[in-house]
Amino acid sequence: MRIPAPDSRPVALTIAGSDSGGGAGIQADLATMAAHGVFGTSAITAVTAQNTRGVESSFVLPIEELEAQLAAVTDDFAVGAAKTGMLATTDVIETVTEYAQAFDFPLVVDPVMVATSGDRLLEPEAERAYEDLLDQTTLATPNADEAEVLTDIAVTDEETAREAGEALLETGVDAVLVKGGHVPGETVRDTLVTDESVRTFEHPRVGTEATHGSGCTLGSAITARLAKGEPLETAVEGSTEFLARAVRYYYDVGKGHGAVNHMVPLRNEAARELTAEEVQAVVDRFVDADVSTLVPEVGMNVVGATPYAESVAETAAVEGRITRTLSGVQPNRGVRFGASSHVARFLLSAREFVPDLRFAVNCRFDADVEAALEALEWSIAEYDRDRQPDEIRETEDSTMGWGARQALEGRDEPPVAVIDRGEVGKEALVKIVASDPETLADRTLALDREVTE
Repeated sequence: MRIPAPDSRPVALTIAGSDSGGGAGIQADLATMAAHGVFGTSAITAVTAQNTRGVESSFVLPIEELEAQLAAVTDDFAVGAAKTGMLATTDVIETVTEYAQAFDFPLVVDPVMVATSGDRLLEPEAERAYEDLLDQTTLATPNADEAEVLTDIAVTDEETAREAGEALLETGVDAVLVKGGHVPGETVRDTLVTDESVRTFEHPRVGTEATHGSGCTLGSAITARLAKGEPLETAVEGSTEFLARAVRYYYDVGKGHGAVNHMVPLRNEAARELTAEEVQAVVDRFVDADVSTLVPEVGMNVVGATPYAESVAETAAVEGRITRTLSGVQPNRGVRFGASSHVARFLLSAREFVPDLRFAVNCRFDADVEAALEALEWSIAEYDRDRQPDEIRETEDSTMGWGARQALEGRDEPPVAVIDRGEVGKEALVKIVASDPETLADRTLALDREVTE
């Protein structure tokens, strides 16, 4: 018999409805809690028949069944934080309010009234019952529409979001996060209002309708972080970043718009070791083939991004780059995350237009290389630094984003290589890109052969 090795984790509780489609409700809450390393428990308020296209029907559980679940969880588990989702009726809200008076842990209330599809999830007469519940609440997370219902303030910008948040503070809630996903604009602004301060968290809007479960996911992410002991503002900041990535890399499931990807951080973290190994395998092929002909004066680097990479820290590359030696090419040091700057920033910028690009390498560019590229008949893109606006020239990071946009925006198919013709003080380069490491290596070696033949 083996010796057990128990895994002790913080516990969180979700009090919400069930989504048979899996993208929202307790299904989203429990998945999000698991993604944050928290053990999730639940008290189901209602059962819905829904999918990515909408809600077909819903059934509210008897109050005694909700009470039994709440008692069972709180009597046994050391709950670190709880959240509410779909509460459906006045009786349910009043029951949760009664139990919340005895909670000695933070409570996050998402005043769910309407599903993303537009289907109503709360009876109209129950809207005002939320006021007593908010008096027992650590954080309320209404979207713009819900904030308007609760305060009669139409949320259209940062100022009205602050006003709605301040109005809700009068109910006794400790803090209010007025979510900006329903407010039109290129930027999503979530406004956190407390008695002491107002802070806005901004993220570029993702161009997708696949936001089913986004409110549940944000609320449960905050709850999980609170259960782990994070301060409220830190928990909100981390959770808004979590949701932005979960929406961008959404689950393409069902015949509707899909659902947010609650497991993005776990899968991204799990891919780190493999990504580093893949970069190393490409480097080994370059060393074996001796690609000296393609190594630029600034050195060559191979960069690999994790599947859901959003920052340089999530890209693996050769520390110190690959350089020419008397015996061929050699990496200066090993592969580590965050080791590349120039190529990594270009790859991340390119992923804004071609999200499945994950690998890139920078190579020398001159007349011989240009002739070889033409001979290979690859799809080629390029950008001219001489055309970039003066404000872009201030930082290399801005140049990489501008260059990727010039080269990739509006193309029907992604290029194999992107030419940067350089400028005074900036060496001309060509960056080869690919969705997988084998293709990147094959393309680079094909270019090397064409140049040397």
